[in-house]
Amino acid sequence: MPSALASTTPASPSSRRRTSASVVLRSVLDHGPVARSTIARLTGLSPASVTDYCARFTELGLIREASAPRRSNGVGRPHVPVDLDDSRFVVGGVHVAVPYTTVALLDLRGRVVARRELKHEHTDPGRLLARAADGLAALLAAAPGCRPLGVGVAVGGWVDRESGTVVEHPLLGWRDVAVREMFGRRTGLPVHVDGHARALVNAERLFGLAREHRSVLHLFVGNVVDAAFATNDEVHHGPRSQAGAIAHLPVPGGTEPCDCGRVGCLQAELSERTLCRRARKAGLVDGTNPMHVVGAAAAGDQEAARLLVERARAVGRAVRLLLDVLNPETVVVTEVGIIHREDCLSALRDEVGDLRAASVVPTSFPDAVLAVAGGAVALDVLYRDPLAASPRLI
Repeated sequence: MPSALASTTPASPSSRRRTSASVVLRSVLDHGPVARSTIARLTGLSPASVTDYCARFTELGLIREASAPRRSNGVGRPHVPVDLDDSRFVVGGVHVAVPYTTVALLDLRGRVVARRELKHEHTDPGRLLARAADGLAALLAAAPGCRPLGVGVAVGGWVDRESGTVVEHPLLGWRDVAVREMFGRRTGLPVHVDGHARALVNAERLFGLAREHRSVLHLFVGNVVDAAFATNDEVHHGPRSQAGAIAHLPVPGGTEPCDCGRVGCLQAELSERTLCRRARKAGLVDGTNPMHVVGAAAAGDQEAARLLVERARAVGRAVRLLLDVLNPETVVVTEVGIIHREDCLSALRDEVGDLRAASVVPTSFPDAVLAVAGGAVALDVLYRDPLAASPRLI
């Protein structure tokens, strides 16, 4: 976690307050229960500033004092540690995949409280988002003790975070869909929108294996294949948030035709649609659910295992290329075979090579990756600017 005093460029008073508030709340997330004096030492802020921010967070219901005061060496005034208060507030999480939408509630630690999958009956954005809003409302109605701070929506394709718009998602047929406006109108809550790879790199940065690492790359391999890169606690977005669009990187020796008219593009080669089509051709499964291929391999089908390992090796070659370009400290991969099978993870690391193999890990959220992606969009906003995301504004 960066120090509040780490920046060497002048900052406005409001920017400094935002940064200070963020590092204090992140310290409580990372180390709680934690004494205020320890927060001051970790962040470089004065004890008085830390005490002030903690008082404000306590008033807002974001943190609370731990029940048992601790004494230093048994003498003097007890140190009363503070911790996150994860009993009051949740964020809504919505992840729009190609076959279904996941709606969920997450607590302030990024843990899934409730979730539901809504299979797509159509991909018209207005109807799909309205159904997702109704699904989220149903989860909230079933959890009357949970107060929502806002909603995060994660989507594949080209997502402009600043405008809350899905600029282009070819597999859904979406173009210039004003998700923030449409979903906010349905829910009456603050809505934040981002691409799912960026959402997941933020989840890893806040709650996962990468929370102590200075740079991390996340590679998402589903029906959509894309990536996100964070360094020094900042995710790179690029103009109109188009960074991470790797779907059309050429794969040497690739044979799959792509919708762009070329052959061997990364997404065409690695997508779950391609995996399932190959599995259907081999007579292994019906339908388009990649977990059925994983299930067949777990039941002992050697051809299913071969398809998954072959895909993992191709993912490994893509990771090796991205490592050469970006040189991150850690690479996190979300892909069904790598999540569920050691032979797939080994195949991936073999392709990466011995020198960097240990730096490549599967997602920290194997059982809830899509739910976490949606919620992480809203939680990233909270932890970056906790006073602006105050419950008093909801």
